[in-house]
Amino acid sequence: MKVLIIGEEIRYRELHARLAPLSDLEIEFSDGDEEEDFGDYDVIFDLNLDDDPSNLSIYANLKDVPVFVNAVKLTLNEMVYATGSKIRCQLFGINALPTFLSQTTWEISLYRKFLMPELSALMKKFKLDFLPVEDRIGLVKPRIIFMIINEACYTLQEGTASIADIDTSMKLGTNYPYGPFEWCDRIGITSVFESLASLYEDTKDERYKICSLLKTKYLRNETFYKK
Repeated sequence: MKVLIIGEEIRYRELHARLAPLSDLEIEFSDGDEEEDFGDYDVIFDLNLDDDPSNLSIYANLKDVPVFVNAVKLTLNEMVYATGSKIRCQLFGINALPTFLSQTTWEISLYRKFLMPELSALMKKFKLDFLPVEDRIGLVKPRIIFMIINEACYTLQEGTASIADIDTSMKLGTNYPYGPFEWCDRIGITSVFESLASLYEDTKDERYKICSLLKTKYLRNETFYKK
């Protein structure tokens, strides 16, 4: 099976580490800047598509080819609508942000729910567990994690605790792999901010209203920990 992974290198490495142990896969990488003959591949992963969905119009014509796209900031339906694509491929949405592809269970949304048997068979071949979720902004886990990051920023802004104290408390109290500020740095401030902005626009839920401290960090492209 020939697999193409498109996206920034940090995401490619994380996905490649999950798939590389499977000996019957031939995995190739593209940063998206080169022209590709997409028809040569059996499966395509576009790990950055919700930043620029224009390539969807190309993937759409790949009849019955499974195409997995990052669908955190935009839903599959929004991407299809924005590009005016007639979908002939098997289109699935995943959370391809850094730190999530390496997790044991993926969240996957389906553009056409009747493709569940095909998705299940493919995930079994990839030796990946998955949970089907609705095609909504933020899927499930990013909504929770980004809300926690945002709330942690309010706590920091109020001077209640330090970055290190908040991170340590969260890891000890919830058994999460990272504290909120460490997780934000690993995911990337741009992805966190823009996903929260999309969530708030979609839901108008005050839980996703962005803390001014987080906005300032985004505008300055700063991390919480010094690199």
